[in-house]
Amino acid sequence: MYTMKPIVLAILGGAALLYLISCQDPQPNEDVTNAVKKSGAIESSVKVEHLDSLHDILVTTHVVWAHDSILKNIVYRDTLPSLGIHNTYAENQDGDTKAVSIKKDYEIYITVK
Repeated sequence: MYTMKPIVLAILGGAALLYLISCQDPQPNEDVTNAVKKSGAIESSVKVEHLDSLHDILVTTHVVWAHDSILKNIVYRDTLPSLGIHNTYAENQDGDTKAVSIKKDYEIYITVK
């Protein structure tokens, strides 16, 4: 019968401990919020809607808050070319898989200054 040497067990135990510690987030992200300060803020949202097989619509919405009420609601709509179709597999609740074709989505990156 083969038994592990104590040094091997110590290394494996230390590695497991470091892995568990590294998975914890010591400081929560201060930039994430659940509520908008309605005394003076601009709330923005960006989404892409599929219009047809050739076009998508980029919808950008800005809600301007001042003195706890909506001062202005601004909506921009831009037409974008569709990125086409992506073939993938989908799984239902029973675990059955099926080949499906879905529209590709744009990735959205936002820079705030």
